[in-house]
Amino acid sequence: MRFSSGAIESAQRVVYAAMPPTPQYAWPLLQERLGMPVWVKHENHTPAGAFKVRGGLVYFEQLARAQPRPAGVIAATRGNHGQSVGWGARKYGMDATVVVPHGNSVEKNAAMRALGVQLIEHGEDFQAAREFAIGLAAERGLHMVPSFDRSLVLGVATCWIEFFQSFAPGDAPAVVYVPIGLGSGFGAAAAARAHTGARSKLVGVVSAHATTYLESFRQRKVVASPVTTQLADGMACRVAEEEALAIVLREAEDIVAVTDDEVAEAMRILFTDTHNVAEGAGAAGLAAAIRLRSRWGGAAVGVALSGGNVDREVFARVLASGDKG
Repeated sequence: MRFSSGAIESAQRVVYAAMPPTPQYAWPLLQERLGMPVWVKHENHTPAGAFKVRGGLVYFEQLARAQPRPAGVIAATRGNHGQSVGWGARKYGMDATVVVPHGNSVEKNAAMRALGVQLIEHGEDFQAAREFAIGLAAERGLHMVPSFDRSLVLGVATCWIEFFQSFAPGDAPAVVYVPIGLGSGFGAAAAARAHTGARSKLVGVVSAHATTYLESFRQRKVVASPVTTQLADGMACRVAEEEALAIVLREAEDIVAVTDDEVAEAMRILFTDTHNVAEGAGAAGLAAAIRLRSRWGGAAVGVALSGGNVDREVFARVLASGDKG
């Protein structure tokens, strides 16, 4: 998925009217621990605590110019996409309904309600919530905001353009680990790499307990897979998106799966070494970098701390378990 310079500049104007660029740091303790420079892109520092808000801002700016303009929108989410919908809908004066599965993050739910979203709980996983939202959209005449869309990818690409353009030509990390939920983050990284001319390899990261993109990557077609992750809800996808998979197949060096235990350890390490809070999906990139630390011969790597929206009780349990060091 490629974008013109004009489209990217327009997206940047929309995003930066609402938030500044997020920082990235090569934390010394992470380098000491892993034996290589680790550049962390801090999307946990956006106003919504995750990268998704960028896509929502761009999507709703374009939706607001549509004729006829929709009176209301609906979406399905495990949380961060729903917050991006809430931000965009509030900015452009639209009513927003969001469907989440039962047992969703309490604090993500609260954050969506605080943005004025009408929250509905339905189903046991994201796919069930999504199918229910599609039915409600038809029934109520609402605009269905997809979880993967060209405009969403364009907005999120502003994150990775910031990342790649911060390095001198040829100095970008050898590899960047990108968490995959439905694929907008990976698609955005690929688009930004093409736009900037960066040569970093892109490795997608999935949960070992939600492997649709891993199995689909291996078989080169969409393969559904059950979701059993208890920690990485941002990657809890049961069925890969066709369009996103096409990008992954074309652009990914590899796909790696990380377990909930590895994600929890990465969450603890991020807090210990950087004093940043990461949700499960937000720590998945570092979990992959730890697992594959010997693969790149000590060359610098990049990871996306794609979100920090973890419930307090969940984070407390993660910090209390395992090694503290």
